[in-house]
Amino acid sequence: MGATHTQVKIENFSMTKGLTTTLMVMIGIGVFSMGWTWMVDDEAHTRFWTNFLHNASFVTGISFTALFFLCVCITAWAGWVSLFKRMWEAMAQFLLPAFVLMGLLALVVYFGLGHNTLYHWADAKSVETDKILNGKSPFLNKNWYLFATLIIVGTWYFFARKMRSLSIDEDANGTMEFKHHHKMRVWAPAFLPIAGFSSAAIIWQWIMSLDAHWYSTMFAWYSGASWFVSMICTTILVLLYLKSRGYYSQVSDEHIHDLGKFLFAFSIFWTYLWFSQFMLIWYANVGEETGYFLIRMQEYPVLFWANLAINFILPFFVLMRNSTKRKIGSLTFAAVMVLFGHWLDFFLMIKPGALHTAHELAHHGDGHGAHAEGAHAFMTGFHLPGFLEIGTFIGFMGLFLLVFFMALAKAPLTPKNDPYIQESLHHHV
Repeated sequence: MGATHTQVKIENFSMTKGLTTTLMVMIGIGVFSMGWTWMVDDEAHTRFWTNFLHNASFVTGISFTALFFLCVCITAWAGWVSLFKRMWEAMAQFLLPAFVLMGLLALVVYFGLGHNTLYHWADAKSVETDKILNGKSPFLNKNWYLFATLIIVGTWYFFARKMRSLSIDEDANGTMEFKHHHKMRVWAPAFLPIAGFSSAAIIWQWIMSLDAHWYSTMFAWYSGASWFVSMICTTILVLLYLKSRGYYSQVSDEHIHDLGKFLFAFSIFWTYLWFSQFMLIWYANVGEETGYFLIRMQEYPVLFWANLAINFILPFFVLMRNSTKRKIGSLTFAAVMVLFGHWLDFFLMIKPGALHTAHELAHHGDGHGAHAEGAHAFMTGFHLPGFLEIGTFIGFMGLFLLVFFMALAKAPLTPKNDPYIQESLHHHV
């Protein structure tokens, strides 16, 4: 409104040798950590596969929510993101490696390779003798797990490629008129209901079904919010890095401030979901429901309370003041801590259920359980992350960032023909 026309600064990102080396070292740390985990693991390789599921699903979620939020902004006519929306387009391209990673895990579950004990429902003997597992078998079964993973993640990648190609085509063949941009307005809202329903279904399969006797109608919202906050943290950190390297000079403090507000607001939203899920189960005190939280409170007390402290208390007090959302140091600290905090959140979602399954199968004579001799003994890698878990996380983040930066380098950082680019350039007005 009343803003003068500003020339869009067209920049192209290029991978430096130093950045490539750093990311390859990160991937190397991850490969070493996974290899060492495999060698020191139990016969079922429970620690290895839980670490794989933990990190693969975590980075897949960051990529998915980047695509989801991009489509939300396009549908909502949100012009403030136009300057740096190519970052979310690039993050979404990781859905192709995610298809391979999660597809590999689905094949392992389908064929039962290496006596995989991730999911209790994947053991045919347990399903035969367990009324609850048998009742859930139409949904919790190897066929649906495999084909749902491939179809859903494949569909996500199709939309990621479509939105990316439309954006690049707008620069090459379009103008700043709305006519060309209208194509995005068709595809973006079409993806939103697909994203909502498919992400819930796959989250139930990948993560909630680790505790196969338990369920929560809020779990998909809860874990989806954790994905989203992690994506916002990643966006802030990468954008600040790029600005420090001289890119995105037209991204102002207002854009950074708005991303800080999203981090602050959705940390509170995540906490609302955390509390609502916990409070309703605690208040009802139904035995089938309370076990999920009882195990985590009694056997994982450090992680249980650290989860709330890092992901709510820290960002609440650090980012409550407007000024801290503009301070690079404060915002970077909050984003790093909260990103790691939500990685711990997924650790807490995944490890107890998988460990319980391993003990159950060992107890029933399968012989492949993880350290079955001490069901309640403390185990590094299961009750608290060890160096191998941290190393695996570093490796997966290195792979995610490598794919992201490679995709980012294939097109100009700022879309010149986006009809809302001037709104984004004058976001401070």
